Amino acid sequence: MAKEARNMEASEVVEAPPKQGGKKLLIVIILLLVVILIGGASAFLVMHRHSAEDADDDDEEVVEPVKHKKKAVKNTNPVYVAMEAFTVNLTSETGDQFVQVVLSVEIEDAEAGEQIKAYTPKIRNNVMLLLSTKRASELLTKEGKEQLAGEIRDQMNKVLSPNAKDAPVREVLFTSFIIQ
Repeated sequence: MAKEARNMEASEVVEAPPKQGGKKLLIVIILLLVVILIGGASAFLVMHRHSAEDADDDDEEVVEPVKHKKKAVKNTNPVYVAMEAFTVNLTSETGDQFVQVVLSVEIEDAEAGEQIKAYTPKIRNNVMLLLSTKRASELLTKEGKEQLAGEIRDQMNKVLSPNAKDAPVREVLFTSFIIQ
């Protein structure tokens, strides 16, 4: 009888924890599913709301006058286009010298960025021709670099909009400038 009591106690002890653990596990799984469902539903609503706003914005842009659209562009963050490095031999003063220039261009809008990509070969050619006419002594000073930036800006604007009053390139910024 003592053995039977021990077997009953052992079986009761063994059976009780799995039932408790099973209930806890079931509760955890249910809570996890509820959290996932709530997160998925909220993500769906947020995405749906943003896509509806984007559709509304597209409709408004078609209706807005062109003048108002330009004002909105000027109030937005600037748009920059990075150019590949230019490595050019300089006009000889004291032997062989070259300049390596990496620049970014501030433009009026993303549309002008697409235009720059389309005209990149012509822009690169004009900038390289301009750089090859310079001497190292001209480019060493701050004023020389500022003048060069202005000349590059003018060259780019001639290519992008030769007859336009509003030039798409606002500013040329040097990100690397090496003379050797």
